[in-house]
Amino acid sequence: MFKNTKDDHIGWLAFMGILILLLEILFFNRGLIFSLFIAGGMIYLGRKKHGKKKGKILFFGGIFFFVISLLNLMTFKFLILAILLHFFIQYLNSKKEPRKISPTFSEPGKFTHEETLIKTKPLFENIFLGQQKTPQAVYEWNDVNIQAGIGDTVIDLSYTMLPKGETVILIRNLIGNIHILVPYETEISVHHSSIAGAATVFGVKEMRNFNQVFQLKTPGYDSSEQKVKIFTSLIVGNLEVSRI
Repeated sequence: MFKNTKDDHIGWLAFMGILILLLEILFFNRGLIFSLFIAGGMIYLGRKKHGKKKGKILFFGGIFFFVISLLNLMTFKFLILAILLHFFIQYLNSKKEPRKISPTFSEPGKFTHEETLIKTKPLFENIFLGQQKTPQAVYEWNDVNIQAGIGDTVIDLSYTMLPKGETVILIRNLIGNIHILVPYETEISVHHSSIAGAATVFGVKEMRNFNQVFQLKTPGYDSSEQKVKIFTSLIVGNLEVSRI
């Protein structure tokens, strides 16, 4: 019962958040999309002119306007209130139905099976700001599944030994570039989506720079014993997959 109540609260809060956002965009704050579009354009142009003074001004100015636009949202204020309300409801439910922990005893001589789990260290962590890249020396490979905020991600597969089968790289990024270097004769599949930014796979550049979604794979991917599946999503930024 407690779990179902918790799920109901989360579902209703999510539904109300989406409803308030739609109402705000359609009736109360029609300039929101335009503001976010301008902020995204400033960030994108600032990334393209990286290293120049004008580019830095555009980049950080775009981030500033993006954050201000979010903070002024009625939906953002509702989200903060909803989080506080959710924890308050959790607290009340815990008082009404305190959690009970009962010890379990196994019969003497009866074998109890326990699962053995092996914890491995991930290559990357979830970060909000900063660049992440694989070591410039031999390293042990682990599949990648990360979410990042603002910054670049560089993965060089030439310094590691990929296992047989399908290797997975999953990167969700708000603002930044993703560069993946793949050894020759390694088959790949790319699933990419972005709001604003270019995408280049093995020298072939996708024509759309805004709101693009595409899937590509090398001809021998399905039959290969060693292959890499790449999932990437960006709000603003560029994807590049190249051979090394």
